[in-house]
Formats: sequence, C-alpha cells, structure tokens
Amino acid sequence: MAISQEALDIMHSPGIYFWDEKLMSTAQQEQRDMLHDINALKASDPRRERLLRTFFAEMGEDVWIEPTFNANWGLSTHWGSHTYANFNLTLVDDGEIFIGDHTMIGPNVTLVTTGHPVRPDLRERVAQFSEPIHIGRNVWIGANVTVLPGVTIGDNSVIGACSLVTRDIPADSVAFGTPCRVARPINEHDDEYYWRDRLIPKDI
Repeated sequence: MAISQEALDIMHSPGIYFWDEKLMSTAQQEQRDMLHDINALKASDPRRERLLRTFFAEMGEDVWIEPTFNANWGLSTHWGSHTYANFNLTLVDDGEIFIGDHTMIGPNVTLVTTGHPVRPDLRERVAQFSEPIHIGRNVWIGANVTVLPGVTIGDNSVIGACSLVTRDIPADSVAFGTPCRVARPINEHDDEYYWRDRLIPKDI
C-alpha cells in the first residue's frame, strides 16, 4: 500500500486539511483500481473476499457486501462480523467508518465522513474535513439513507428509508426523516409485531 501513515493521520484527524497530491493521489488510485477489480468479479468468485479483506481496514467474519459498491478509499472502513450491505453502497471514507456486528445496510445507502468548508476560497484550495461515523451493533439502516460526518448511531437502532442522518441517534431507537429524528424507542410492541399489525409467529 502506497499511502503513508502521515497521510492517514492527516485524514483521520479533526480539523481542516488540504488535499496533498504527493501524499494521497497515488495511493487513492491504487485503491480505485482494486475497487474496479472487486466489482468486476462474480459474487461467487473466492478472489472477491480476498480482495475485500485487502481493500478494507478491517473485516470480521461472515461479511457480505452486494456488488457493486463504491468507496473513496476502503482502507478507512472497519466492518464487524455478521454484517450485510445491499446494492450500491457508497463509502466516502476519507475519515474512518466503524460498522458494528450484525448490522444490516439497505440498498443505495451513502456514508459520508468528509465535507468541505462553506468559505469559497478554502474550497478552491481543496480544503476538507473528515469526522468518523460510528454505527453500533445490530443496527438496521433502510434503503436510500445518507449518514453525514461525525454521526454515531447507537446499538439496535433502526433508521427508516430515505432518512438524512445529521445528528447522533441513541441506542434502541426507531428514527427517520429529513433530518432524521427519533420517532420512538424500541418497545414491547416490537416484541409482538414485526411490521404494522403483522404478528410475529409464536414458533420463531
């Protein structure tokens, strides 16, 4: 891997930093080429998992990411075990992304760790900032959700489809909307009903 620890430290530290061609561009191109190779393989090809484990910073047991997906880097994303991501996942992972065990991610989800200053002259100089995203254990993120920099989603929470998550969501919550807000805690109703008025069968 061509990227230096210095470059990673810059991207993973709080505050504004500037894109450094010498430190970052060659390494990012290597990651893009690897991503292309991953997406070109059949889902059943055993080489795919081997490449994924090289591509990401960390990947636990029994991880499945549906093809195709996109990532700025890959090497800033940490996957727990028994995790699943549906089609068209996008990881803007200049900053770090941590995904807990047993978490499920729906189709067309975007996790964005990086933004740019509003001040125009700084953007002309390719200024940016990156804040980590933390997704807890056993979280379900619905289709077409976008999670913005610095957000933490607590264990067991559910994020409804098409939400824009701009602030932290506590554990054991059902949250949705633009911006995403907590609608209610996970409660006794959820012990009996899996969706609306549909009862969970007694024998499962």
